[in-house]
Amino acid sequence: MEPALIDTNIISMFMRGHPAVTDCFAAYVKEHDRLNLSIITIYEALSGLKHRDAKKQTAAFELLVEVSEVWPLTEQSVELSAEVYAALRKKGKVIDDIDLLIAGIAKANEFVLVTNNRKHFDPIEGITVEDWSDA
Repeated sequence: MEPALIDTNIISMFMRGHPAVTDCFAAYVKEHDRLNLSIITIYEALSGLKHRDAKKQTAAFELLVEVSEVWPLTEQSVELSAEVYAALRKKGKVIDDIDLLIAGIAKANEFVLVTNNRKHFDPIEGITVEDWSDA
């Protein structure tokens, strides 16, 4: 398995016990020791959990974060996000800023992006997208 950045929707599937996703997580951690999460994914997941006041799920997610590598926004990843935005905009395609920032982190660190939101990420040049929910 190539080094991968895990998107929020795949984290949600893992937290709900999706069999294919949990199997892929186990295989990935066996090979790489830790998951890679973006700081943006952490924000996105925590904001949803806190909005729902989901204390048990928040605690479980925070444990997952503790054993994962967290990748920050950097000048390089923001520059790449802006380039992705401009390229997609020229083609008449727009995706939300959160997904653009996650894509920039994936590009900057040469990660495969693991998501089941292929509609947003497949049009982005320079990243490989995998969906562990259909593995």
